[in-house]
Amino acid sequence: MAGWTSAVGVAHLARLLTSQQPRPAGPGTRKPPAYRALADGIRVLVLEGRIPVAARLPAERELAIALSVSRTTVAAAYEALRTEGFLESRRGAGSWTAVPAGNPLPARGLEPLPPEALGSMIDLGCASLPAPEPWLTRAVQGALEELPPYAHTHGDYPAGLPALRALLAERYTARGVPTMPEQIMVTTGGMGATDAICHLFAGRGERIAVESPSYANILQLMRESGARLVPVAMAEGLTGWDLERWRQVLRDAAPRLAYVVADFHNPTGALADEDQRRRMVDAVRSAGTVLVVDETMSELCLDPDLTLPRPVCSFDPAGSTVITFGSASKAFWAGLRIGWVRAAPDVIRSLVAARAYADLGTPVLEQLAVNWLLSTDGWQSAVAARRTQATENRDALVSALRRELPDWEFEVPSGGLTLWVRTGGLSGSRIAEAGEQVGVRVPSGPRFGVDGAFEGYVRLPFTVSGAVADEAVARLVAATRLVAEGVSGPSQLPRTFVA
Repeated sequence: MAGWTSAVGVAHLARLLTSQQPRPAGPGTRKPPAYRALADGIRVLVLEGRIPVAARLPAERELAIALSVSRTTVAAAYEALRTEGFLESRRGAGSWTAVPAGNPLPARGLEPLPPEALGSMIDLGCASLPAPEPWLTRAVQGALEELPPYAHTHGDYPAGLPALRALLAERYTARGVPTMPEQIMVTTGGMGATDAICHLFAGRGERIAVESPSYANILQLMRESGARLVPVAMAEGLTGWDLERWRQVLRDAAPRLAYVVADFHNPTGALADEDQRRRMVDAVRSAGTVLVVDETMSELCLDPDLTLPRPVCSFDPAGSTVITFGSASKAFWAGLRIGWVRAAPDVIRSLVAARAYADLGTPVLEQLAVNWLLSTDGWQSAVAARRTQATENRDALVSALRRELPDWEFEVPSGGLTLWVRTGGLSGSRIAEAGEQVGVRVPSGPRFGVDGAFEGYVRLPFTVSGAVADEAVARLVAATRLVAEGVSGPSQLPRTFVA
């Protein structure tokens, strides 16, 4: 369960319900009773993460008035949801959303399989591409040439190599955010950055507001640190954040931290516009919340005509409210475990001091490799090649999905590395389970939600192209057929996507 109970306003719930698009009924299909349609609509909102689990629903009378239905209809819908495990009630206290015991169904992970274990398996679990060559080899050679002076030292640089900190600061300054080296700490990847920030700001039991859905590995890191996650539903489509909902959560839950991915969100690919960024910073500043911005996807814009909004930290250049982190892992290669944090100098000093009890510092040779890339045209050339490769992969995957699985729904993002796909009413977890039987590995939706949401989704990264993309989708078709036929357990969530 989430660590905080929210309340869904009656006007907000009515708006969500009336915005749902009913699926066309087949020949001879009867229209469900009004209470059944209402129960199904609320269930969809819970499973898709648009209403959090453990959220208090409006009173029966209030919702009946807002929807222009009888109170009996609402009462019957609530009773159906209670019977099916999607609602819990206590006399005199109200009703809260829930997920049934045993839900979510088994969800496949994102941990990359070792190459020797893959065999004929197509692995779509990890959103990472092979290393860009010849730039990786050149970077390592350049790092070896620069290594001797550092080899004569103890090798521990808790804040990072001074030369690399200066280069990273210059990059932020070039993006319109004046930055000093004292505002930069080099970390062991983006996960290392997040871990350090969470340990400094969000002790066990602290609330962290997160987008819903969000990046699964970060969510798990936060859970294991003892944080109480507060999910905030994304806006419809790829349009970024629902600022009204964010303001409510910041006001009512008072989270210590908020974690967001503004640039080509993982998993949805959404891009927050400049006005949303400004308003988000204003909102967290007013609430006294520290905003942690994940920029690991920011350089993977796949639309050459798109003008990107300013960085979120440009609306808090001093870094007192916004902490930004980036990484070489997505833009360059996951095997190069170099990340960085940008924040106010006093925050950086605190992070560095706390690091003495964690990993002490980041490997020098890898820092030198990134330093070589950033100080030459290597980074720019490698990222350009990465964008070309990701674009080709995305287009091949989209084409195959539209051809072979027309019932699956998704929007094509303008950047990032992932498609967030609604699986035509079938269980994403069952598809993931069946996929491993037929040779394709995908993570299902619940890994990206809090408390069992997104069972009707899978995430598909742009990591294969051409004939391999076609074969991956062919195997997904086979997995879907197994699920629909009940070979891999219950094929559909009961009435989950029936309008």
